[in-house]
Amino acid sequence: MSGPDYSFEHDLSVRGVLHIAGVDEVGRGPLAGPVTAAAVILDPTNIPAGLNDSKALSAKKREALEPLIFATAEVSIAHATVEEIDQINILRASHLAMERAIAGLGKVGHALIDGNMIPRGLAIPATTIIKGDARSVSISAASIVAKICRDRIMCDLAQQYPGYGWDTNAGYGSKSHISALQNLGVTPHHRRSFKPVHNML
Repeated sequence: MSGPDYSFEHDLSVRGVLHIAGVDEVGRGPLAGPVTAAAVILDPTNIPAGLNDSKALSAKKREALEPLIFATAEVSIAHATVEEIDQINILRASHLAMERAIAGLGKVGHALIDGNMIPRGLAIPATTIIKGDARSVSISAASIVAKICRDRIMCDLAQQYPGYGWDTNAGYGSKSHISALQNLGVTPHHRRSFKPVHNML
């Protein structure tokens, strides 16, 4: 299978749709930290080479692509907090982060959303694309900037709360993270609605 391309965006633009944003989120699964979403409108005449699903790229490749995306595209990144995740559940919170990222761009004619659900608060036309980060370059770009941004947040939090390994596990429930939870306890950045955390409280 070849990498992502601009065909979804092209099909919309030939129908006269302007400002097509790719949207993706990262951080649904971790036990700690926010959920982060990005919305990206690429310039069709200047798409960085090598865009792909952020999970398919090495950290080095992602780091190399990030400044190129910011230099050539319109980018908005937004979050939903741990408190919001615990209040409304992770799915709604990830959709809230997506809605905020799209709103941050100001002018979006159509959103291409990774996954199979359109956030219910979205007021603009949207298309869902399963495995969109591997099929649409706009969603690929969104997945890259969202992942890098969230990884940096978790690295910063790891400095404030050492021992949980957030700089390497990004808040996911790795073995070392679970044992740190048992030994060091729950931090304000842990998602209390998530079972492994909930069970310790």
